[in-house]
Amino acid sequence: MDISYCPDLDGDADPGEVVWGWIPYEDDHSRGKDRPSLVIGRDGRWLLVLMLTSKDKDRSDGAENRHEIWVDIGSGPWDRERRPSEVRVDRVIRLAEGAVRREGAILDEERFETVAAALRLNPST
Repeated sequence: MDISYCPDLDGDADPGEVVWGWIPYEDDHSRGKDRPSLVIGRDGRWLLVLMLTSKDKDRSDGAENRHEIWVDIGSGPWDRERRPSEVRVDRVIRLAEGAVRREGAILDEERFETVAAALRLNPST
């Protein structure tokens, strides 16, 4: 998987941007919800994204390898309330460009590289 950083708030979703779009649930792809996701690259016509959450996964999922699955990225303009966010790195999602509702923000390169490093180390991706 080619992970790149080239954000440009030009109306198109680019790697390094947090975008809002419909993300299917992992256990039922016919259902999902509108949520922020970090664009990390492309696969042909598909965007490759990682979903974000503002729920603190340190406390809520109890997974032993939580630190390998969720990466803290802090707060940003993708969340109106500026709540701290986490990125899930064990599930890369293919998202159609047309499913992107809006660009939310550019994630700075240092935080993007932290996510990319965790993604590269995750054996499930």
